[in-house]
Amino acid sequence: MPVPANTRRKALVAWLYAMALVHLFVSIVLTWAGHSGMLDGYLHTLDHAFWAADTLPVAAREQQLWWLAVFGATLQSYSLYMLALVHLGNRFKTPIAWGGLIAGIVLWAPQDLWFSLDAKLWLNLWIDGVALLTLLPPLFWLYRHDRRANTSKDFPRHQGSPANPFAGGAYKRVLVTGGTGFIGEALVNQLLDAGHTVSVLARDPLKAANLFDGRARCVRSLSKLSHDETFDVVINLAGAPVAGPRWSATRQAQLLASRVNTTEALMTWLKSARHTPGLWVQASAIGFYGVRDASESLDEGASKGDGFMAELCAKWEAAAQPATGLGVRQVVLRLGVVFGPGGALLPLLMPFRLGFGGRMGDGRQIMSWVHRDDVLQVIARAFDDNSLSGTYNLVAPDAVSQGVFAERAGKVLKRPVWFHIPASPVRALAGEMAELFFDGQRVVPSRLTEAGYTFRFPTLDAALRDLA
Repeated sequence: MPVPANTRRKALVAWLYAMALVHLFVSIVLTWAGHSGMLDGYLHTLDHAFWAADTLPVAAREQQLWWLAVFGATLQSYSLYMLALVHLGNRFKTPIAWGGLIAGIVLWAPQDLWFSLDAKLWLNLWIDGVALLTLLPPLFWLYRHDRRANTSKDFPRHQGSPANPFAGGAYKRVLVTGGTGFIGEALVNQLLDAGHTVSVLARDPLKAANLFDGRARCVRSLSKLSHDETFDVVINLAGAPVAGPRWSATRQAQLLASRVNTTEALMTWLKSARHTPGLWVQASAIGFYGVRDASESLDEGASKGDGFMAELCAKWEAAAQPATGLGVRQVVLRLGVVFGPGGALLPLLMPFRLGFGGRMGDGRQIMSWVHRDDVLQVIARAFDDNSLSGTYNLVAPDAVSQGVFAERAGKVLKRPVWFHIPASPVRALAGEMAELFFDGQRVVPSRLTEAGYTFRFPTLDAALRDLA
């Protein structure tokens, strides 16, 4: 009889707690028990790996004991970090905690294995192998389990509105790019749950197919689609994350290519397709407006701003514009910072959870945000509401300063707000990319409000209470 997922999760978390405590115990032994004789067998192995029996320097053993003591002290720190990440992963069911542990092991293991193999330290290889076998399988399972739990599976928790906004409408055949991303994964799962047919354009079709349990057709290239393919809706979300490496010329080219090239390929396919979709939903971002003064309210009629983000968004939108000339109704969504389970909110709140929350810079920059549920609701409405057409600012009405965000996050999480991050060193390190954190713009959802859309999460407090 299969073990229930929740029971398995509890067992694996308990196992990881035990492994962290074992690491802590071993690290204390390494630091303080070197002269007790407990480590003589291991030290003897090291002696023979590097020196012949008759050439062992007198000070070699003392040097090894010193090194093991220093290593043990370092391992104590790692053990506490491991305990903290296991606790956070268990309490908040967040895949980023398991991912952090996996990343640390993947960084350590190949190097340790290589140097041990090079020195023919077979005992070390055996210890490394046991560590990998006892840690990685549980971590991968927990990462996959919690990542799935944090997408569309938890939507029924909300009260007073349909659990799935795509249910109950006319049947649609949908083509999605960016379907494995933060918005796309939840979108595809909801479309499939509502009975629609979904095709996903993905860099790794096998991984995407596994992500959706084989329910979605996943293709690597649009060349896999015949000209007779029929889609009622195209949703273009594809684009590499803008937060990450410094925006060098190479990185800017990658960000542009991930958006513009994909959109242009879609447009080429659309022009040769025999059946034209009725709707094209095009993602963009409020970065289109550039960095603006906090006193300036920006509706959809505001001009394009300056800087790389503005150029990126403008070129992305321009690449999709020819679809309207082919008779396709197009809805362009300029997204604010999207909050949801995981996503951008998780790293923003992590310092607060650890007791190191604070504002970024002077805290006066405006954060225009939106809950992921509202993003999905607006896309679902566009399916059946032919009056929705053109560009929309998809942001909540309650834009706040970064300082206010920090204050409210601390209040919701019951954590202090004191560890403020100065802008100057981050700008020096990150360059123009730092504007994502230390600059902003006050964007208003004028056209959505005029269209009668009611936000499920109109205020920051409501969103934080739902997600924190």
